Amino acid sequence: MKDIYKNPITYYIAVPIIIAIWPLLLWAVYLPSVQKNWQLDKDQYTKARKIMEDILRVDPVRFDLAASKNAAQFDYAAAIDQITRACDISPLNYETSSKAIRSSGGQKSQSALVILKQVDITRFAKFLSAMQLHWANLQCEKVTLTRQKGTPDSWKADLDFKYYY
Repeated sequence: MKDIYKNPITYYIAVPIIIAIWPLLLWAVYLPSVQKNWQLDKDQYTKARKIMEDILRVDPVRFDLAASKNAAQFDYAAAIDQITRACDISPLNYETSSKAIRSSGGQKSQSALVILKQVDITRFAKFLSAMQLHWANLQCEKVTLTRQKGTPDSWKADLDFKYYY
């Protein structure tokens, strides 16, 4: 069996056979697979394009924020004020305190604490989802909900946010 590798006739026969089989494999196996995957990718892109156009039509400001490379534009006070107005949360019912921008491992980030004093659960959910949908680099790290006594749907929410530049 070891002598087969030393025999040059084996290489004279095996190499042309492999060279002849390679185009057949490409044509019979690999090409149909690539065409099928290409069609799946095209279909997926068509669906994604429709979704992207819907997002752009509903919220064109989001595209402008994502397109801008100036990370200094994000300001917790302005962002929270904008979203609380959209969610009908009174300025008297929230507090914001943000920390300085920190850099660790080459990644800049800024933390903030937002306290929503008296808010119903639907406004809270709308606020949280709007904050995270509007700014892709914003993450909510911790949420604490405390029920307010005396009213059936009144909550105090403590939210810890972190924005990554």
